[in-house]
Amino acid sequence: MTLGDVLLTSLSTGVITQDEVDWVASHQHLFSREEVASALRLGRLIDTGNVNLGCRLPLAMG
Repeated sequence: MTLGDVLLTSLSTGVITQDEVDWVASHQHLFSREEVASALRLGRLIDTGNVNLGCRLPLAMG
């Protein structure tokens, strides 16, 4: 998992999972300057309600 993966998935679905939030929090000390800016953007999106804490259901196949 990368911060880019988390950000893009959260933006496209409008949802961030608790596991992803935990991953961001536990890996933030490893982030580059650009990744820190992305993490701050993600935080603002959560604060404004554009991205919500929740779960994603798998897509139904068939």
